[in-house]
Amino acid sequence: MNLTFKQYRAIDLTIMGIILVICEFLTATAAAKWFPNELYTLSPTITVVCIVMMRWNGYAAIHALLGGLAYCLALGAQEKQIIIYCIGNCFALAALALFRILGKEKIRSRSYFTLLFTFTAFLGAQVGRWAVNVALGGSVDSFAAFFINDIITLLFSAVVVLISRKSDGLFEDQKSYLIRTEEERRKTEAEKYYE
Repeated sequence: MNLTFKQYRAIDLTIMGIILVICEFLTATAAAKWFPNELYTLSPTITVVCIVMMRWNGYAAIHALLGGLAYCLALGAQEKQIIIYCIGNCFALAALALFRILGKEKIRSRSYFTLLFTFTAFLGAQVGRWAVNVALGGSVDSFAAFFINDIITLLFSAVVVLISRKSDGLFEDQKSYLIRTEEERRKTEAEKYYE
């Protein structure tokens, strides 16, 4: 069965979305039940958003929204928190600017650029949540709380995104990946033919 590029993208985005929603729901539920008094939170959303941005660019906004929604639903959050997290997470897409500045290949292949990319996405989400919170009447002083409460997420995201670089095609633009693997397949077939 041959898939079109659009079908492949839709399947890939759906799978990544399902993984994110399940993981986000489980981590948020576990934190609420087992560690209700902890100040720190752990969220896989930034990790998945970074990977999807590398794979599919702006389509990562879908996952930013899904992650925020799953997190809030798992915690039984009110409408205001849902808006803060869903819209705020989309500010993580500020990291897309680094594709124009550095290029995807540099970000993918050099660990310090991968870390910069991840930190930019994380910081974008924190600024976004804070800005939406302020716009909805929250305290201007709340930025430190957003940042500090989610610091474990930054560490988790940095480690997982760095590790994802080692898996062939996971942290790679998918159009480039498909072209590269097709060229490798043809080369292998040609070598077998001439043996």
